[in-house]
Amino acid sequence: MWNIPNTLTTFRLFLIPIFLVIFYLPYSWAFFAAAFIFWLASITDILDGYLARKLEQSTPFGAFLDPVADKVMVCAALVALSDHYQSMYMTIPALIIISREIVISALREWMAEQGKRGNVAVSNMGKIKTAAQMLAIIGLIWQFDTWMVYLSFALLYIATYLTLSSMVQYLMAAWSELTKN
Repeated sequence: MWNIPNTLTTFRLFLIPIFLVIFYLPYSWAFFAAAFIFWLASITDILDGYLARKLEQSTPFGAFLDPVADKVMVCAALVALSDHYQSMYMTIPALIIISREIVISALREWMAEQGKRGNVAVSNMGKIKTAAQMLAIIGLIWQFDTWMVYLSFALLYIATYLTLSSMVQYLMAAWSELTKN
């Protein structure tokens, strides 16, 4: 169970409270440090999946924990950013992204119970959405300058669009199962 991919996933969960504490510190370097921690967590997300496949170390524990770690990290960051920016321009996309994660997690669980989990496996659009989301969040945390914030908001809105599009894609893939009598 404690192979390299699962250790990286667990490390990502460990980073969440550290990220939050640093994000709220009243120091000039705190946003950069919090952005770095979020970046590090994002890299471990890429790396754990790659290593699990490459080293043939996929486990049921890792298959369960990896998406949980991803969603908790993103949701924690979006909630902290919504609190920080206190703007509907941050809160609305954050709510859409968090809601989509809940809906798709429930859909995947339900489809797995139906024996159709493969119908709602992660798609390329989902991977692009995640990359856009991670980059937007890093920029919004760091806030290096005004242009970074504007570009990060633009990327957040692109990620939000991809979030909704991928949700529609997953729901369409599951529609025949959802509408069975």
